[in-house]
Amino acid sequence: MATAERLVRSWMASEKDSEVDESVAGISSGQFTLLDIIKALGEFLTSEEDRLRMKGVEFLSSVLGRCPHERLNRQAIRVLSTFYCSKLEDLETIIPALNGLSYLVKFPNIQSAEVKDILNAIFANVKMRALVQSTRFFVFSIVDSLITSHRDTLKEMGSTFLAGYLNLAVGEKDPRNLMLAFAIARVVLVEFDTLAHIEDFFDITFCYFPITFRPPPDDPYGISADNLKQSLRLCLSATPAFGLLGIPVFLEKLTAGSPSTKRDTLHAMDICLPVYGSAVSREFGKKIWSSLKLEIFQPTDPDTEHSALNTLQALVRTMHADQSQDAVHEDSITGLARDMCNECMQALKEPEKAQARAAIKVICAFARANGPLSRFAVSQAAELLIRNFHDPDEVSNRASVVMLLTELIEACRGDATHAPISQSSHSSLSPLTASKDALLGLLIVSLKTPATCLPALHGLTALVRTPTLVADDELGYIVLEVSELLRKEPDEVEDVTTDTLALLSAIAGIAPHHLSSQMLPILFSFLPDVTPSRDATAQRAFYWRALSSLSALCVQPQLFETLVVRLIAKLDLLCAISPTRTFDQESTTAYAHAILTALTNTLDVKVSSKDVDVPKYAELLLPHMFRLYLDAALASSEVMAVAADPRLLQVGAKIIRLVNQTLNVARQEKLVAAVFAAYTQGDVKLITGGLLNSSTPFAPLYLNASPRQRNTFILFSSTIVSLRKEVRMPVDNLSTFLSELVAWSDNPSSTVFQREAASHILASNVNKHVDDVSDFLSSQLEDYSSSALKNTSMPAEARKNAISTWTSVTRALLVRSHPSANAFIDHLFELLDDNTVDWDAARAIGLLASEDAILTKRNDAVLKILHVQKYFNTVMSRLLEGAKGTKGSRRETAYLVALAYLINAVPKAVYVTQMPSLMPILLRGLDLVDPSIRSHIINTLSNNIDITSTDKDAVSMYASTLVLAMLKNCTYSEMPDPGVRAAALKYLALLPGTVRYDLLHPYKTRVLKELAKILDDPKRAVRKEAVIARTNWYKYSG
Repeated sequence: MATAERLVRSWMASEKDSEVDESVAGISSGQFTLLDIIKALGEFLTSEEDRLRMKGVEFLSSVLGRCPHERLNRQAIRVLSTFYCSKLEDLETIIPALNGLSYLVKFPNIQSAEVKDILNAIFANVKMRALVQSTRFFVFSIVDSLITSHRDTLKEMGSTFLAGYLNLAVGEKDPRNLMLAFAIARVVLVEFDTLAHIEDFFDITFCYFPITFRPPPDDPYGISADNLKQSLRLCLSATPAFGLLGIPVFLEKLTAGSPSTKRDTLHAMDICLPVYGSAVSREFGKKIWSSLKLEIFQPTDPDTEHSALNTLQALVRTMHADQSQDAVHEDSITGLARDMCNECMQALKEPEKAQARAAIKVICAFARANGPLSRFAVSQAAELLIRNFHDPDEVSNRASVVMLLTELIEACRGDATHAPISQSSHSSLSPLTASKDALLGLLIVSLKTPATCLPALHGLTALVRTPTLVADDELGYIVLEVSELLRKEPDEVEDVTTDTLALLSAIAGIAPHHLSSQMLPILFSFLPDVTPSRDATAQRAFYWRALSSLSALCVQPQLFETLVVRLIAKLDLLCAISPTRTFDQESTTAYAHAILTALTNTLDVKVSSKDVDVPKYAELLLPHMFRLYLDAALASSEVMAVAADPRLLQVGAKIIRLVNQTLNVARQEKLVAAVFAAYTQGDVKLITGGLLNSSTPFAPLYLNASPRQRNTFILFSSTIVSLRKEVRMPVDNLSTFLSELVAWSDNPSSTVFQREAASHILASNVNKHVDDVSDFLSSQLEDYSSSALKNTSMPAEARKNAISTWTSVTRALLVRSHPSANAFIDHLFELLDDNTVDWDAARAIGLLASEDAILTKRNDAVLKILHVQKYFNTVMSRLLEGAKGTKGSRRETAYLVALAYLINAVPKAVYVTQMPSLMPILLRGLDLVDPSIRSHIINTLSNNIDITSTDKDAVSMYASTLVLAMLKNCTYSEMPDPGVRAAALKYLALLPGTVRYDLLHPYKTRVLKELAKILDDPKRAVRKEAVIARTNWYKYSG
């Protein structure tokens, strides 16, 4: 007892949390009880001083809030509830008493009698309007806890509880309290008998509609307007009894509200109408239709129109909720439903007018409502539009009719935002079934006319995608008719290729055999066996169009297999090696490249979609690809070999990489073993599926190998970079292999193409197997850095190549946030003081932050989140410090180059906060010779002009510099690069819209004069930007 008294007196003097914690610890250990605390507080709880009484209750509530629930028995709960209820009568102790009750009601031992006593005491003594927000929150928390745990007790209280709570909730305005109040009201309205108090509940809920709350900046509570709106909507839709009272409120808000209020009202009606029921919906149906009709037929904005259509759909669904869906005969649709349909049908008689577009949207809303009106409205609209289409007097309106029918078909099939129309088991599968034949004939006829061709394609696509509507033979008929569009020359018909392919792709997903038998033969016939000459522009465009169509259509497994077989056969003809064969190599290479690109594009789509048939092409396609390229590589240099072209090798490497990405670990291990056997031992049987046509040994890794053989190293690289992390390279020592690869890459005979392939292997292996290449990394840091990177006796070109190799390794470590990356980055910074390679090192520092095409998730690389931000934060301070060095020095310029490339490589959000300090440095970069750096800087300034313009001092300080620098960079005599000129003009065009007139007024005349000269620039893109910039400056005024 003495310990409890000491803790109480200590807290009363100091109000430290430690005394509260010690008290809770004593109760938890059984040293004393909460009742002992009350006894120790006796003199304070009964003190005549208001302050002491308040502090006494406050201490008890603090202890209760932290006290374990199992330490209080029923007797203790009873004593505490009686005590706190008595303290509610004292104005000085009401706040801590409510705080204590908010804790007490959460104890599991509290009984029904205490619950009633607590609520009666609150109803009798708490005057909500006299309390601050935080105290009112305690009251709502108490009620909320009791609603959760003692709902039956509250139901027993009946009107006493309901009337008492209504009195507490009326007039509340704070959003934190309203969130609780709405939650309580929702439960009460749903589960309690509130009929006698329904008008009172209507008053305390609908008075908040619509919510106009806007949270203050940096609101710590995180309560948004949407949170309040959603909670209130749940209250408004809690009971059907609100129907007769609520609908007039909604109609009033629709009539007099702003667009935002109208949308809130419409969203609320979407939820409320189904709850209010069909009787209420029928009673107010005409008034609701009148309000909605105004928003649909005379829309003020698309969002409100869309919301009105959704509400109309809810209204129709609710009105007919108690009727059978089979009641679709004309006589069964009466009253408002028939009136709405008649109004829409009247508007559809003039399909070219805007009212018809609104009417079809209404019909589509009916269609999605799934009620008896759905079938009636759809059938009536379809029949009317079909008659209109065939009316000779309405020929000029056929395009409009087809567009309206397309919208109707889309609505009947369902889309991403609406579920498909549900049907009864014994009725037609779609409301359009009866009109299907007429619709199909109408759309096919429409394909023949340019004006209706495009909407007809859209309509057919929607028709085909409607489940079970179009029969298999009808799909074949559609393919037959649509194929005529692809037979025509592009100038014979409006270009509808994209939409035609969308239709055929939809059919391919349902019935690919129709495309295989009808469409593909036509497209393959457009691919000549002999390459068109360079002058045959039309023929080349034709095979490009055919390949593009094949690539888009042949995604399905059956069609893709046909595509692979036919295109590989075509490639064999084009790439055949014969000493006596003569042909235009460039044209043939372009044709072969187009074929491989089409194959790659389709394969890319299939890999992205995770199609299960792709892995089988490791056996069906890859051996053929390797044989094609290796035959060309081993051919005599005197013989023309199309497949030896690096551009074709690059596309072929992507095909190998895509297929390899889909293989499991075991199959990847088999493939990489075969590739290693070919490239390191000359055994090509495993990767080509047999012998090659040439007897020349295949040894691309030898230094004396022919350039054609060395170029095939990209195929080796593409196999390795797409391996999974679990796949081990078939070498004795990975570090030794990578070191030998670096030596091969650095050999003077290696080309840029070959070095790039080697760098991909380096980056992939270092990234995925960093623990296995520690010796290689140490060798790079200790030996390679001094022997190649910093060796001033080496030729400059060799050192630049070494920087490229170094960058690949560094990026591989950087993207996985490996600690070793910092050491590699430091070596690049050291090169910024080397006059021979300083700019190359600077570019490397900047480009390390750019996205990498090899180190990606698809290639199973190890990527850590925020690695770009971490790198930026690490090097930015060093670059800023270096860029602020001696003005005009070469060292300062190198840092400036690195800064320009870095900022261009990272997202805007990464550096946006540092723009004020970057501005003067970036402006100095506009004097650098390299056009690419100037372009990077100007693009950076353009992307951030809205940010820099908010800093008035910075803008006023640099306004003249900005204008003069851009004028200098946009004239042909000063800047030969058209990209920089166009970028500078874009920036000039932005300045008048973001900078105050008084800052730039002195330069207006000069700018207009200079821009007039640029209107004669030899590049059309530059002239276009000059016109925009001159217009903006001409309109620029104070």
